[in-house]
Amino acid sequence: MAKEWTKEQLNGFAKADDMHISPFYSDGKTYGTPTWIWSVVADNHLYVRAFNGQNSRWHQSAMTQKAGKIHLNGQDYEVTFKDASGDKNLDAKINQAYQTKYAGSPYMPPMLEDGPVSATVEIDPR
Repeated sequence: MAKEWTKEQLNGFAKADDMHISPFYSDGKTYGTPTWIWSVVADNHLYVRAFNGQNSRWHQSAMTQKAGKIHLNGQDYEVTFKDASGDKNLDAKINQAYQTKYAGSPYMPPMLEDGPVSATVEIDPR
């Protein structure tokens, strides 16, 4: 059975704005350079989107290697990455989470466009 985040972790993640994502390099064991990124919680799952869409280096590594680590809410976690794009119902929930958490930021509207939406990633503990 896949590991899941606790309710306490998800509540903290929903408020935190310190996520750094580090997918493995191609060797499958060396962590990539941490990239600061926005994260949201929707439907009791943790999600991120690549601002530059599927061409983003961290996104390409995450989709190839499927694992790495994140730093969020003051802690480091070993994680897995899974493509979470293509479900319109889920996209709408994630869009709402971005609109709520990052309201007022000039960088928020682009996160709802096709490029970033097509690069939505679910992050689970491993």
